Amino acid sequence: MAMFPRKTSTPAKPETPIMFDKILIANRGEIALRIQRACREMGIKTVAVHSVADADAKYVKLADESVCIGPAPSNQSYLHVPAIISAAEVTDAQAIHPGYGFLSENADFAERVEKSGFVFIGPRAETIRLMGDKVSAKAAMVKAGVPCVPGVEGALPDDPKEIMRIAKFIGYPVIIKAAGGGGGRGMRVVHTEAALLNAVTMTKTEAQAAFNNPMVYMEKFLENPRHIEIQILADQHGNAVYLGERDCSMQRRHQKIIEEAPAPLLNTKLRDKIGERCAEACRKIGYRGAGTFEFLYENGEFYFIEMNTRVQVEHPVSEMITGIDIVQQQIRIAAGEKLPFRQRDIHFRGHAIECRINAEHPYTFVPSPGRINTWHVPGGPGIRVDSHVYANYFIPPNYDSMIGKLIAYGDTREQAIARMRTALSEMAVEGIQTNIPLHQELMQDAAFVRGGTNIHYLENKLAERTKGK
Repeated sequence: MAMFPRKTSTPAKPETPIMFDKILIANRGEIALRIQRACREMGIKTVAVHSVADADAKYVKLADESVCIGPAPSNQSYLHVPAIISAAEVTDAQAIHPGYGFLSENADFAERVEKSGFVFIGPRAETIRLMGDKVSAKAAMVKAGVPCVPGVEGALPDDPKEIMRIAKFIGYPVIIKAAGGGGGRGMRVVHTEAALLNAVTMTKTEAQAAFNNPMVYMEKFLENPRHIEIQILADQHGNAVYLGERDCSMQRRHQKIIEEAPAPLLNTKLRDKIGERCAEACRKIGYRGAGTFEFLYENGEFYFIEMNTRVQVEHPVSEMITGIDIVQQQIRIAAGEKLPFRQRDIHFRGHAIECRINAEHPYTFVPSPGRINTWHVPGGPGIRVDSHVYANYFIPPNYDSMIGKLIAYGDTREQAIARMRTALSEMAVEGIQTNIPLHQELMQDAAFVRGGTNIHYLENKLAERTKGK
């Protein structure tokens, strides 16, 4: 008679994270393709959701499954939460990646995803709410020891006399900001006391209309700052690291045009100091996923302005100098894995520059949707192109004008600029207008080549161009 070993009870082992089999990508354009590529490399199937206008997009054709979620308008497709959740249900997806823009920083969406039984690839809903409100975010950063722009904590009161007292205490010029704002909207600079109360009223009205939140706050307006941001990754186990900094000062109307990493003319000890403070802040607030701390930098001081609780458009430049795939790390963190590295394991090598390629007039910035007749992208050492478009692709007029990102990497900043100049000269896009001529001009601009331009530089340069005509 055969004898079998007697079963004995053993202590339960800790639950091992299990990687997703299928992820739904709740976005469009180049970021949808970027997420799809990260998934394919990891052996994960993808579901592409799309509007009627995006039915012929490259990422839709390449996805394992695709679901049309509505007509072209965003509020009937990419912002339509029930349609996205339904698409995840019918395709048996396990997780949803929101990309950037659209619903990526919508706490209600993140909450709905989790309550529907899916994993939201991003921070917890309560964290998004905390950092999405500029007043509560600033209070959290002050508590965590992150330096902030001089101002008052909390929303502005209704009493006009108290508002004027606060402005006088901070010192003019001041900037009025919507607590729920973002993307450069809901801001107004005030230089004199006479203009203050009207500016507050107008900003409150705009904030209510744009963000359904009339709350505004006041800060000191820095005259000539640079825009420098810190990329972080944090897991669910209390580990957090920073992946260096990016300089995003070349912008127009608070919209970034060129980004680079590392920031030129920035002391590395200062970078490491502010980077560690950001990582520590993530540990204190229990942050999960990828995120970016945005700062104004002036006279050797960093001032926190906001945190983006998602992957950024400009994440490739950080990937190029660290060798870390940020999108894959987002997915691994959401699956419950620990970060596979510590801060001491992260090394910064070389320099990377990103030019946002937009379908628009290079100097008036009027959008230029339509059919692309010719699409030829550059190549060569250190060149990367992230784009979802192709020859004969029709750019719909319903969405953001960005059609791709051109990234150049070099051992030095000088080499990265030289490679970008060559790449821009090789890039051919016909049938529509693009901002490539503006990028070519900026790559030859003496101030940009020196490095360290402030956030007003491009707008001032464009204003001078207009005066000269």
